[in-house]
Amino acid sequence: MASSATAPNSLSFFSSSLFLSSSHQIPRNYISVAKPSSGRVSKPLSVAAQLATLPIFSFEGERVGETYLDLKTAPEDTARAVVHRAIVNDLQNKRRGTASTLTRGEVRGGGIKPYAQKKTGNARRGSQRTPLRPGGGVVFGPKPRDWSIKINRKEKRLAISTAISSAASSEGGAIVVEEFGDRFEKPKTKDFLAAMKRWGLDPKEKAMFLMIDVEENVAKSGRNIGTLRMLTPRTLNLFDILNSDKLVLTPAAVEFLNARYGVDSEIDEEDEDDAEG
Repeated sequence: MASSATAPNSLSFFSSSLFLSSSHQIPRNYISVAKPSSGRVSKPLSVAAQLATLPIFSFEGERVGETYLDLKTAPEDTARAVVHRAIVNDLQNKRRGTASTLTRGEVRGGGIKPYAQKKTGNARRGSQRTPLRPGGGVVFGPKPRDWSIKINRKEKRLAISTAISSAASSEGGAIVVEEFGDRFEKPKTKDFLAAMKRWGLDPKEKAMFLMIDVEENVAKSGRNIGTLRMLTPRTLNLFDILNSDKLVLTPAAVEFLNARYGVDSEIDEEDEDDAEG
């Protein structure tokens, strides 16, 4: 997460306070998480616990309290690598891999030699579909392929929790807003923009809202705001977290994050063994 001074085309995660060594950061407790004894010996995954305090605002914009996020995060020396692998996995798995070009053997025509081999003054040529001529084949062009890669579920969860924790620990990177789904009687973008300004959000900056349920009037009120993303636990993804300047949560979303990605969260053994693309 980054401030408004961050370049618009850069992912703000890499300038976060999570990767900057400073004396005033919140201390971290490092935990060694290892799988139960199995037939093979595996290296334990180092996980850090970082506590972040978030302010709670009412719908009118008044500060009414505080809450906390206590999520698992990757240690500073491996956080970049963990998040990088996860974001590459997400972006690469979105590629359809349907780009295709024709080689000189696949282009229609060109079966006859265009002119004699000698005594023409031209370079010798055996086909009009040579890659050297317009309309000919393509050399080393793309062909349909599978771009998908795999990553362990536990590592992907750690990348998401690391990115959220990085946003929460940075100053002004994340806030909590009381449930406001029933505050919009009808869809109106103007009212939603006014609410964002009361919460200290700039409509020109990218903001990501994480809510358990998105009411229809809320979704319609914010869908015309190009810098706004509204996500639920089902659609939560790493790219939108990294690509936002501000993270807005509801109290229910905070409870979900602490339960899903918190220090005390329990991960099934199947999730540890399986991999997802």
